[in-house]
Order: sequence, then C-alpha cells, then structure tokens
Amino acid sequence: MAFDYENSVRDDIGDAHRTYWQALTKPGNWFTSAQRVAIAAASREATDCQFCADRKTALSPYTMKGEHDSSVELSPVVLDAVHRIITDQTRITKQFVDGNVQNGLSKPAYVELVGVVVAMFSIDEFHRGMGLPLEELPEPGDGEPDNYQPKQAVIGTGFVPMISPQGATGREADLWSPDRTANVVRALSLVPNAVRDWVALGSAQYLSFEGMSNFTQPEGRSINRMQIELVAGRVSAINECFY
Repeated sequence: MAFDYENSVRDDIGDAHRTYWQALTKPGNWFTSAQRVAIAAASREATDCQFCADRKTALSPYTMKGEHDSSVELSPVVLDAVHRIITDQTRITKQFVDGNVQNGLSKPAYVELVGVVVAMFSIDEFHRGMGLPLEELPEPGDGEPDNYQPKQAVIGTGFVPMISPQGATGREADLWSPDRTANVVRALSLVPNAVRDWVALGSAQYLSFEGMSNFTQPEGRSINRMQIELVAGRVSAINECFY
C-alpha cells in the first residue's frame, strides 16, 4: 500500500497523501494524467538540476540560456515553469507568467501546474524530513482534460485570475466559507480542484480552516498551536515565502 507509515505518523496524513496520489491518476482541467505525473516527476528532478543551480546564482534568471536536467517528456515551457517554481520561485514575475501564455502555457494550465508542484513538494519534503524514501509515483490513468474554469474568476490581486472572496458559489461553494478566505487560498482558485487538493494536504500536514481558530491545543496534535506556528514560521522563512 502506498504511504505505509507503519503507525509512525497520524492516519490522516497517510490518507491525505494516498488521496492525492489517486488524484494524479486522473486528468485535470488542463493536463492529462500522464502529463500531471510527468510534472510531479519533474518537480523531483528540479532539486538536482545543475542549470537551475547556476541560474539561481545569476543576477537575473532571465538572462541565462541552457537546458534543464530532465528525463520526462514535457514541453520546454512547462518544464521550465516547474523548475522555476521549485528552485527560484521568489523571482517569478508577472512578465514571466504572461510570457508563458505567448509560448503556449495558458494561465489556467499554469495554475494547475503550480498546484501539482506545490502538492508534490509538500509530500516529498515531508518524506525528506522524516528520513523516508520518496514514494514511487503512480501509473497514469486515462481520460482527457475538460478545460473547465470558473467564470467568476477575475484579474486583480495576483498574476493570474482568481475567484473573489465573495465568489465561491455554485460548483465552487465548498472552496471557502462566505467572506472568510485569504489570498493564499484564492491563489489557485482558477483551478478549483487545485485548491481542494492543497486544502486537504494542508489540513493534514498543518491545520484545517477550522483549526486555525484554535489557538491552544489542536485536537489530535502532540504539539500546541504556538509550537506549530513556530515550526511553520521557520519553514516559511527558509523557503522565502512571501506570506
């Protein structure tokens, strides 16, 4: 069984990881399952990419030319986006995202790609932190993407359209409670399933939306809220998280 932690971690963490692995075996809104699994594989390879390491030290990442170390079949623009998100995300600009559109990577597809990379990195870093081998990627499933995007997504806050705080209605009504959200949650809302996947993983590995209001001892956790936030804050600082 995938993610068999042998009682070394809470059951809900293993359940969340297995659920996401199952999601990779299905097509997304903009990528087939095979492409989503390839994006997941590319996110792993990016950590050891020499071109990315060289570009990371460059004054501008946009002046360097070269090829990424990769064994997967993805278009150059998709592969480059994956590697940038893993290795140099703080220097991603609106110009870069808009340029991807001109090169064939639409903004909805870019958001789905970000969702896969963020989920994969979260799961893989959990394994690295626990000293565990990375889980073998699932076999891709069949089916084609449906190109769905929520009509209520609008340009405004970030580089890509997002659903407004009041716009989680209809098919997206489960994304967040009315008028209770944050930009970090809305960021992936052009691809609603990416939000759902991110929230499910975050609820297991960090805190659920409901758990955010518990400032003492979250149920089922062995450390208290202050300790949780100390760890979260330190990890965010190391990752140079905007928030």
